[in-house]
Amino acid sequence: MRLNKFKIVLFVFTMVFFNLIVLAQPNLKTKVSIKDNQFYINEELTYKGRFWEGNKIEGLLMNSRMVQGIFDDLNPETVDVFKYPDTKKWDANRNTNEFIANMAEWHKHGLLAFSLNLQGGGPFGYKNHNWINSTFDEKGNLRPAYMARLEKVLNKADDLGMVVILGYFYFRQDEDLEDESAVLNATDNITAWILQKGYKNILIEINNECNGPYDHTILTQPRVHELIQRVKKMSNNKLLVTTSYGGGIIPQENVLKVSDFILIHGNGVHKPSGITEMVEKTKNVAGFSNQPILFTEDDHFDFDADHYNFKAAIESYASWGYFDFRLDGEGFEDGYQSVPIDWGINSPRKKAFFKKLKEITGF
Repeated sequence: MRLNKFKIVLFVFTMVFFNLIVLAQPNLKTKVSIKDNQFYINEELTYKGRFWEGNKIEGLLMNSRMVQGIFDDLNPETVDVFKYPDTKKWDANRNTNEFIANMAEWHKHGLLAFSLNLQGGGPFGYKNHNWINSTFDEKGNLRPAYMARLEKVLNKADDLGMVVILGYFYFRQDEDLEDESAVLNATDNITAWILQKGYKNILIEINNECNGPYDHTILTQPRVHELIQRVKKMSNNKLLVTTSYGGGIIPQENVLKVSDFILIHGNGVHKPSGITEMVEKTKNVAGFSNQPILFTEDDHFDFDADHYNFKAAIESYASWGYFDFRLDGEGFEDGYQSVPIDWGINSPRKKAFFKKLKEITGF
């Protein structure tokens, strides 16, 4: 009798423990995958069956650069620069909450992906500044406040069926990592966290523009493939990984050989023919093996013209990414990179992009 009671108690305890474990896991439902040069979400081609002006859209991944979604400034001497016009103070949680509140509206217009960086991006467009914005501390450990905001964004993206192009590092911030060991530690920590959480809606961008002025050589063009391989090995090739290049720069063989997809930028490419040329040149680099090509940053618009960069990318069967920062003299509603940010679709440029996106994708 005692043995039977013990078995019953053990069975009940086991079931309760099992249910707690199951309930503790997020109910994730979105998975991004790649077959040949096309993207799939939950095993279905993106924009399935869609053509626009005779160009195939299915399999592409239209995106926008929204890298400041978990932004903060840890430098008390500069944080006031980012204060909101209404409250006259900066609020990192407000920034993330308003980001999340607008994601469904982006998705309704056909936006299936956005770039988010763990070290943000230039909050003044192309200007430099002494801000401190990093998910990693100087040794590469994960900062809890950043991770809490990141998890909220990833969960909302998963719920909406959106893909997050998650960048690990950004020049002007990597300098706060004390040495190469810290870079490796940061890479391992965030990769382990993604795997532990079970997210499958993430495309990893090791760093923004590996040809940029990075302090640590492992983050530069000649060596960044080491980090791509490190993440792929750590995840047993379950995570899709690459890095990106600056405006007009063609990816190099060492990166193409190990990348699951290819990121290039159209900044500084003033003629649509230059976009076409970039795609053609990328395909001719040794190491290219028909991976999908994405522009994840392009600050050229003119969506009502006969020819423009977005259209040229589509004609070359490359995905395109909108990059918008606040120009001098513009208001709070302008730009998606200049902090503080109005994450809504409220400026003329934002409205023009999302209108064109909706037309192209048929959403």
